[in-house]
Amino acid sequence: MNRLAIEYVGHERVREIVDRLTYCAEHVSVSFDGWDEPHVKGPGLYFAVVADREYGAYADPMGDNRWPRERCPSAFAADGFVEVVESVSVEQDGGVVVAVDGEIESQMVRFRDLGTRSGESDLVDDVNYEPWMGSRHMSAIETSIRPEVVATVTLSEETGRVSVFRDGEADSMQRHELGGRWRAE
Repeated sequence: MNRLAIEYVGHERVREIVDRLTYCAEHVSVSFDGWDEPHVKGPGLYFAVVADREYGAYADPMGDNRWPRERCPSAFAADGFVEVVESVSVEQDGGVVVAVDGEIESQMVRFRDLGTRSGESDLVDDVNYEPWMGSRHMSAIETSIRPEVVATVTLSEETGRVSVFRDGEADSMQRHELGGRWRAE
């Protein structure tokens, strides 16, 4: 596991951030009823929890796509976090950068492919893509290998699958698996 991620992965507050992002992605997936309709694009999400806010070396702004910090500046915001996640999942495009203290960056980004910086070409060999992965998931697994990234969380807009990537490993659940025994259908 990369050095910065090791420092934070055992930190209770960071685990709580990743859990909150995952649970919100699961909530959005389960709440959307149109997954089985042909030609329907569902809500989609891409979060990256970063240990270093200097992510500009591997991310580019996604135009005018913004996280509404005035409504929800932190993953720990008591009011509005779930509502903002729901809104962003259908109205915005790009990755949402969340710092290890829970603060959410306003500019949404596109994470660059591995190998765009010196020393990264060795990391590309550590990526194992699965057949179910689309471009968002492929980017998320690559981004999770970067030394500055603790974890990434995605919600597929095609299937409702929620995935958490840590250091190139995927923990992924299809929509019908979300919620386990607590899921009411």
